[in-house]
Amino acid sequence: MIIERKLKNHLRQMLDKFPVVSLTGPRQSGKTTLLKAFFPDYKYFNLERLDLREIILSDPLGFLRNSGEKIILDEAQNIPELFSYIQVISDERGANGQYILSGSQSFLLNEKISQSLAGRVNINHLLPFDLTELPKKIVKDYLKLIYTGFYPRIYQHKINPGDFYPSYLQTYIERDIRTLKVVENLNTFTRFLSLCAGRTGQILNLTSLANDAGVSVNTVKSWLSLLETSYIIFLLKPYHNNFNKRVIKAPKLYFFDTGIVCSLLRINDEKALRNYHLYGALFENFVISEIAKQFYHYGKQPAMYYYKESNGKEIDCVIEKSSGEIIALEIKGGETFSKDYIKNLSNLFDDKLANEIKKYLVYPEAKKMQIMDVNVLNWSDVTEIISG
Repeated sequence: MIIERKLKNHLRQMLDKFPVVSLTGPRQSGKTTLLKAFFPDYKYFNLERLDLREIILSDPLGFLRNSGEKIILDEAQNIPELFSYIQVISDERGANGQYILSGSQSFLLNEKISQSLAGRVNINHLLPFDLTELPKKIVKDYLKLIYTGFYPRIYQHKINPGDFYPSYLQTYIERDIRTLKVVENLNTFTRFLSLCAGRTGQILNLTSLANDAGVSVNTVKSWLSLLETSYIIFLLKPYHNNFNKRVIKAPKLYFFDTGIVCSLLRINDEKALRNYHLYGALFENFVISEIAKQFYHYGKQPAMYYYKESNGKEIDCVIEKSSGEIIALEIKGGETFSKDYIKNLSNLFDDKLANEIKKYLVYPEAKKMQIMDVNVLNWSDVTEIISG
């Protein structure tokens, strides 16, 4: 079963405008499947193959000249020497849509792109499935979705999340992390990753995280950057534009996939999730990561923040749309509406901005409605915030 990916439309548009298009994302997010299924007119080469790498390295220029004008180079970061040749040939031909470069180690791929292909490449990111990509019959139980996560292989091969994620994380750590000198002790890094899971949805305290992990603050910064560039976590920065109030400056930590968080927290099934002490944070992570995926799969950079004043007033997510519209979003894990759910959406921002902000509340059992100036949405309708 191949599930159609929303990003394919944007990729096609970009191939008409740029000589090179890149596609990065976490391992097993479906990059290879997407490229093979929806770009069959491109020759596909997997640069994870050692024999193919030897052939290419013996004559990189000859390989590129003789392989045609439409090529997919998967895991392209494995042969960084190719990038300067791609620059030369793409400039000589002067045509768009010549190369698609794909890779899971985006920290290596993007470095080589910035060095050799700046101005010639359009950069894209494929994450695990978003809600709009899954069959409707699957998108019913939010607790099961949070626990299961969104990695394609789970759905395509009906794998139990308890079997998938431990192996996935072990592979990620052994294949991607071990290659980097910034991580010398893999056991310590594995523990650090679990500590991050326990802080999902929280404002990042580097000193506390460093103390609990038994490493320096600089090491924590380095490891967080590594997790970001490999699309395991993302940091939601504070929003403070035009607000004449004291606001918190540290970012909040979220994971791109809640299935990974549940595995790291050793949650064994969705039934245990509702009573878990971090349930509220997991539901918040679920909604915010869904919005982030929507941005990426439309080919956009997420313009997402959170807002918190020093007096404790907080908005879970502030979104700036390309139209200039500002969205304030509150996310609550409780199943029954309470007036407290919308109190922070009232009288929070400056009067000058009050009329320019569209307010939303999302909670599990919500029915689509409007309460005062707040639009109430069910979790399954959260995609409307970006697409609407």
